[in-house]
Amino acid sequence: MIMRIFLFLLLCNTLYSSLQAQAISDKFKQLDTELPTPNTYRTASGAPGHAYWQQRADYDISVTLDDKEQRIYGEEVITYFNHSPDALHYIWLQLDQNLWHPDSDTRKIQTQSLSNTASPWELQRLQNYTFDGGFKLDYVQDANGKNLPYTINKTMMRIDLPQPLPPNSTYILKIKWWYNINDRMKLGGRSGYEYFPDDQNYIYAIAQFYPRMVMYNEVYGWQHKQFLGRGEFTLTFGNYRVRITAPADHIIAATGVLQNPDIVLSENQQQLFKKATTSFNEPVVIVSEAEARSTERKRADGNKTWEYYAEDVRDFAFASSRKFIWDAMAVPFGDKNTLAMSYYPKEGNPLWGQYSTRAVAHTLKTYSKYTFDYPYPAAISVHTADIGMEYPMICFNWGRPESDGTYTEQEKNRMLGVIIHEVGHNFFPMIVNSDERQWTWMDEGLNTFLQYLTEQEWDKNFPSRRGPAYKIVDYMKSEQSVQNPIMVNSESIIQFGNNAYGKPAAALNILRETVMGRELFDFAFKQYAQRWKFKHPTPADFFRTMEDASAVDLDWFWRGWFYSTDHVDIAIDSVKWYHLDTKNPDIEKPLAQKEQESLQFISDIRNKTATPETLVEKDKRLQDFYVNFDKWKVREWERDEYQEYLKTLSDEEKALLNSKNNYYEVQFRNVGGLVMPLIVQLNYTDGSSELLRIPAEIWAQNNERVSKVFVSNKTLSGLVLDPYLETADTDTDNNYYPPRIIPSRFELFKEHREKEDNLMQKMKKTE
Repeated sequence: MIMRIFLFLLLCNTLYSSLQAQAISDKFKQLDTELPTPNTYRTASGAPGHAYWQQRADYDISVTLDDKEQRIYGEEVITYFNHSPDALHYIWLQLDQNLWHPDSDTRKIQTQSLSNTASPWELQRLQNYTFDGGFKLDYVQDANGKNLPYTINKTMMRIDLPQPLPPNSTYILKIKWWYNINDRMKLGGRSGYEYFPDDQNYIYAIAQFYPRMVMYNEVYGWQHKQFLGRGEFTLTFGNYRVRITAPADHIIAATGVLQNPDIVLSENQQQLFKKATTSFNEPVVIVSEAEARSTERKRADGNKTWEYYAEDVRDFAFASSRKFIWDAMAVPFGDKNTLAMSYYPKEGNPLWGQYSTRAVAHTLKTYSKYTFDYPYPAAISVHTADIGMEYPMICFNWGRPESDGTYTEQEKNRMLGVIIHEVGHNFFPMIVNSDERQWTWMDEGLNTFLQYLTEQEWDKNFPSRRGPAYKIVDYMKSEQSVQNPIMVNSESIIQFGNNAYGKPAAALNILRETVMGRELFDFAFKQYAQRWKFKHPTPADFFRTMEDASAVDLDWFWRGWFYSTDHVDIAIDSVKWYHLDTKNPDIEKPLAQKEQESLQFISDIRNKTATPETLVEKDKRLQDFYVNFDKWKVREWERDEYQEYLKTLSDEEKALLNSKNNYYEVQFRNVGGLVMPLIVQLNYTDGSSELLRIPAEIWAQNNERVSKVFVSNKTLSGLVLDPYLETADTDTDNNYYPPRIIPSRFELFKEHREKEDNLMQKMKKTE
């Protein structure tokens, strides 16, 4: 029986040791089992393989904007190119507007609750569930006008082909449809209209307005995950020719290049537009505020058709209104110029006239520096309330001053931030065309990282919301139950902004500043952007390229930051101070005496009073040689022994004895689970300091505790771990030796916080 118990305990101990060893190695386990096997389409280096292919879809679209009924009517001809090696028996299209169908899953899965109080907006959202904004299809036909069988599954439509579409062939289909445009201010949404009751006009920001081809590739087949509202769009590149018919006094901004300016623009507007193409220092106003105000009041009769053409884009969007002011300036890239443009109502001034187009131009220049020269002929910022959304060459951005033209500093910075972010999306994912429906971080996270760099190059004091490591600390230390790994599907994310925007941006900034260094990171990041522009990358392609172009093994980093919810919390557990024993009695004995005399024990202190004279002190008969022996006095025979000891040493060993080095053994503990480099600042008693950077691989043998010995001929006064807040350490209280009391501040709770002071408005009232 005893033997059985012994064997059982031995087995448990072996199993525990095995699990412990597994846990230790997991942090640095390579990602081979998580990443797909490299192949001829996607290589182990992260580059497209020699057999890489992707589909193509060209569109010829005609739409009419009904300004009275707020409807879109459209017809399209799609030419689909099957570049895959597969014969396709059917094709899938996205019907994104079906999000607004009364019976849509988006509405069904929304969670709601009621309390004793509810705002009018909340009640209005509940009552507006009857709005029907889904696609109404008039026909789906082949090139010859013959009806095609189709099946609609919520936001996806399958078209069954008469014969399989073989590789390297094309198929043409025609679709006619219409739908009701949603009121964004009441219902929300990525596109829709805003109504201005004062002048009874609308701004239309129109996207997802046509049936669009689903992406098909060798990774997912058809990427037809249902559109539920949050996971964005994965699309196929192609050429677009789009004719937009709208009221004659509307100004229309759209993806692509305007093909008929001589028809839709006045002669003066054409001249100003031409002037803008060579204006590099400031925007040229093509439609002035005075002109827009006049147009708002007069209301012209009839319609005009604006024609736009765009090459190699994955989508198309437009904005239309008689309220638009329009300005533009040129941004040079190599031997061509790109037009940075803004469209905004009078309600956007003076903010938009002063900042929008300049922010667009700055974004194009900065992003291009870190990726590739912006390839498109235009980049447009359109003013819309309470929405930020991106499409090729055009984006919708918020930022509206008060009615008196004043604004808070916060509102200005919010506007600049959203313009930079949405214009930046031209690079990720409009050109580097990642799968947003599956991996939100691949566009939002990478884009937020570059947004941070761009904001800081706009103004060194810009209050960036995301990017630096310390900005993500509160999220990283929150409860695990409200976190997901970054590598999770878009619809499953709990804290969307922190998970898909903030954490990836902080991770990339840590890679750039702390793990890889700027030179290696910037080169590798640019390689990724250039390898995958106008292609469809996956997370594995990004991870592999960053390692391939830098010779830095980052699997531990991807595993910790992207595949787990561990957080960074590294503590200084202890510091031990050692000196080398020189064996020299003239040095060692005084040191030992000083150390002995510095020790104060409570019993000894009290005994001096309680027992003023011991028995040995009273009775001389009890005193012998050792009672009166001065152990701290240096004797000649001790010096002789030291000289004999020196004869046994080499010159190098003697130099070590004379170095007067201090040896500090520091114990570090990984509290949070996420392994990171150790950035240690050594502060010395002479006022100097030294910063040491130790790679994360120090944790490879033990993920939980490590020790490091620091050698210096100076005396240490203290240690600081992560002094510049580089690693997103969630508890800096344990980053100091000796420990520090960290000052903090608090404020009294206020149930109703006041909004930020509008200092412009206050100064204006006092003038």
